[in-house]
Amino acid sequence: MIIEAILQLYGYAALITVVAISLYGIVRGPSLIKKLIALTILGDTANVLIIFLGFRFGGEIYPPILPTLNPTQETISWFISVAVDPVPQCLVITAIVINMAITMFLAFLIIQVYRLYGTTMVKKIARLKG
Repeated sequence: MIIEAILQLYGYAALITVVAISLYGIVRGPSLIKKLIALTILGDTANVLIIFLGFRFGGEIYPPILPTLNPTQETISWFISVAVDPVPQCLVITAIVINMAITMFLAFLIIQVYRLYGTTMVKKIARLKG
């Protein structure tokens, strides 16, 4: 039980560290491509964090699927007490699709910026603009 709690805290700490590093990459990254990569890492890390928050630690764990077609009240009570929460998984599936669309849109914008200015470096683009 103690090892499981330590691993859980280590997992949260690792995810928060990756979020901080990706935020640093978004803010301080010199290239638009690096910023896009950092944004993608941030989105994926946020999805893992949401799944991690919805996971049930300790004891029996079952996927969010009822094991029988005609459940009784006792089966439903048991299922609620041992099943993983399905809401975070649904949110992450939606977030993956939205994240992919945003990434493709930003990649298209970066390609257009490169075609217009010949570079993806933010400082050079700022100097060229005006």
